[in-house]
Amino acid sequence: MSNKLPIGVQSFEIMRTQGFVYVDKTEWIHRLVTEGLYYFLARPRRFGKSLLVSTLKCLFEGRRDLFEGLWIGEAGRWEWTPHPVVSLDFNQIALDTPETLKTDLARSLADQAHNAGFELTSPTLVSQFTELIRALHRKAGQPVVVLIDEYDKPMIEHLGKGEAGLETARANRDVLRGFFGVLKGGDVSAVLRFVLLTGVSRFSRVSVFSALNNLNDISMQEEYATMLGYTENELDACFQSPIARLAARLGETEEQTRATLARYYNGYRFSTSPERVYNPFSVLSALQQRALKNYWFETGTPTFLINLLRERRYTLPNLEGLQVSQAAFSAFELERLAPEALLFQTGYLTIQDVQNNIYVLNYPNQEVKTAFTESLLLIREGLDLEVSSHVLRLSQHLAAGDLEEFFTAITAIFASIPL
Repeated sequence: MSNKLPIGVQSFEIMRTQGFVYVDKTEWIHRLVTEGLYYFLARPRRFGKSLLVSTLKCLFEGRRDLFEGLWIGEAGRWEWTPHPVVSLDFNQIALDTPETLKTDLARSLADQAHNAGFELTSPTLVSQFTELIRALHRKAGQPVVVLIDEYDKPMIEHLGKGEAGLETARANRDVLRGFFGVLKGGDVSAVLRFVLLTGVSRFSRVSVFSALNNLNDISMQEEYATMLGYTENELDACFQSPIARLAARLGETEEQTRATLARYYNGYRFSTSPERVYNPFSVLSALQQRALKNYWFETGTPTFLINLLRERRYTLPNLEGLQVSQAAFSAFELERLAPEALLFQTGYLTIQDVQNNIYVLNYPNQEVKTAFTESLLLIREGLDLEVSSHVLRLSQHLAAGDLEEFFTAITAIFASIPL
């Protein structure tokens, strides 16, 4: 077995060597792998989906040494029998056209077959996927695990790019529909141990997953709501020393810094349960760099989301306190993109409250609200550099308590808006 670690676990191991205390999520993972077979999980980007997939891969490969000191590593909690794993990361798959998508998927399947000691001979992508799974089962004598990360990237990558982009997204969707359908076929499902697909968006079951309609979507199930992200208790238990170092850098007490971290990065809620989680990427970045910045937001805002909000003439006040039904969370189709579903799925809005089956949405925290507001203002046509500078400094003026400069900037911004 190769000693090379998946990228997500590599990052995790590097942090451990630097003295960072890990947050142990393996009890949730144990529940996942022992209670079901087919799963789907949607979370915003940078929320730990790839690390989850990497961890599952190592778990099913029987790499017990990586789990020493973790909940699942305790004696008797897991059988460490190695299973063959098919792993596909759509961040690493070419997706410019349906042809390149099929070609690169075929290449990935062929590489995994070669690494296992055999070659694929089937003529089509779908039959090659089937052949790979069945051959791995025969060779290992164990059921096969299939892990698919960022399944939706071949579609959402092309949104917001006009009609030509939409046509490519549709064509890629058709490729994926047949490809994922392999996992439900009787000759394949009989030799599977576990299947997980992750992504940002939750396309409806009549779309991409029409041929794989037995997925258990845990995206908004209460028992998995805190599986990704950090809870208040986890932050207190695992990050006391890094928080103390950040507090010293900021010249604050630890209590003040904890309150600041909560205001900046906490607030994501993924079920009717009131418990919320911190954005793990932003928290780790802030603690490692000992500075408070818009880390998550700066990793990239989907162009198609901004374009859609402009097209639908969404105003900023309309985003706060937005009320939707539960159906809005899964109303995601290429032909009818609902802004409410997109904003929730991409992490720009979260559940603030639930009242009589009506979900009230709002920004999760200051990081998202400040950065998203600035982004929407800055893309307005005709906004010159001087006014852009005023927009960017609004939060600085408020943080400094300089109301005179704040209102001067507001006046300049409004003066730039044509009558």
